[in-house]
Amino acid sequence: MPRHDIVIVGAGPGGYVAAIRGAQLGFDVAVVEKEEALGGTCVRVGCIPSKALLESSERFQETREKLADHGITVKDVGLDLAAMHRRKARVVKQNTDGVAYLFKKNRITRYHGQGELLGGGRVSVHGGESNHTLEAGHIVLATGSVPVSLPGVELAVDLIGTSTEALDYDQVPESLVVIGAGYIGLELGSVWARLGSKVTVLEYFDRILPGMDLETAKEALKVFKRQGLGFRLGARVTGAEAKGTGRSRSVVVEVEGGEPVEAARVLVAVGRAPASAGLGLERAGVELDERGRVRVDGGFATSATGVYAIGDLIPGPMLAHKAQEDGVALMERLAGGAGHVDYGLVPGIVYTDPEIATVGRSEEQLQEEGIPYRKGVFPFTANGRARALGKTDGRVKILAHEETDRVLGVHIIGPRAGDLIAEAVAGMTYHASAEDLARTIHAHPTLAEAVKEAALAVDERAIHL
Repeated sequence: MPRHDIVIVGAGPGGYVAAIRGAQLGFDVAVVEKEEALGGTCVRVGCIPSKALLESSERFQETREKLADHGITVKDVGLDLAAMHRRKARVVKQNTDGVAYLFKKNRITRYHGQGELLGGGRVSVHGGESNHTLEAGHIVLATGSVPVSLPGVELAVDLIGTSTEALDYDQVPESLVVIGAGYIGLELGSVWARLGSKVTVLEYFDRILPGMDLETAKEALKVFKRQGLGFRLGARVTGAEAKGTGRSRSVVVEVEGGEPVEAARVLVAVGRAPASAGLGLERAGVELDERGRVRVDGGFATSATGVYAIGDLIPGPMLAHKAQEDGVALMERLAGGAGHVDYGLVPGIVYTDPEIATVGRSEEQLQEEGIPYRKGVFPFTANGRARALGKTDGRVKILAHEETDRVLGVHIIGPRAGDLIAEAVAGMTYHASAEDLARTIHAHPTLAEAVKEAALAVDERAIHL
């Protein structure tokens, strides 16, 4: 019976990063993964392929509609969707191959198959190339999450699907209904809208991007509408049914109290749930909470001795980088260190055009908590680099404590917002004040100057406004 110091079930961002860090710390680490390729949902059918399509579709739209502004004339712009998908596949393979290389480099043992807890520090591996029973001093569950649907909406791969199917449409749907105006729905809706689909987004709440800073979400809605996306907010979807035959097949989506919507395809993007099925949790004594998440203490330990859980299986943002930090923190704790993750400082990014990035508290949260604050806002229309790029939609908003000036939240919509938010996360991690950001020298001309100017605006002294 093979024995290892640590057995990790799942090779997604949380699992593979935990494995690498554990190996660096001197542990004998093994990873159980049921898919042939490593990297989990994020690398194979999530973060990476979606960003590849977002990049390709943005370039297509820019070539067709915006290059003339730069004095570049392009005639007869065409779309080769198959080539776009081939590029996406290459990008995915580069990443999965990269994870496999890192496993080899760090001498991590990989077992191909479904991992299942047997109790007593044992894990069964079955359904892959061969069956094994593994023993370990520590077992880490890192199986991530799966898409969920709605009552009355039965998934049918050819017409009604999740993000997995929407990444691989073999032709641009004439029309597409996206159920859910969160990160995934807006990103993939943007991809297919750019490529020519008539996209309608249905959202249960009366706003897009539920949970995000409301003012920023309202700004984003204006931009998306200008880009041609249609929205029906406050729309409760009660069912979806296919009609027609052959090439004329379509889907009718029923909306409570409103007109139904008919489309060639439907993308269900209403959220994700922990992927805990088939793990043998009950047998091993691993408890779940009321939302189906694995219960853990402050050190990621479950109710079963020697069993831990990280990433989307446990509370906290369902984001790849959060899972990675969980994995690193757990390994360092197992090695006798003090690993910790501040879930209040996990940035969220929507990779649309413009990008949307956020970290910390929103205005609504500060108001609900009764925390006094000041606000600084700086638009990209006043940023020289953004003007040169021709990408001036959006702004940077910084929220700072009224008395201490400590930065409490940063919300950005604009070009490369996902990169710009890193400065805010770094500053907030070390309790920076708005004055600290304002006094930091930013190179000119850069997009990052908008962050500096927003920090200055907290004290009503922005230079370029």
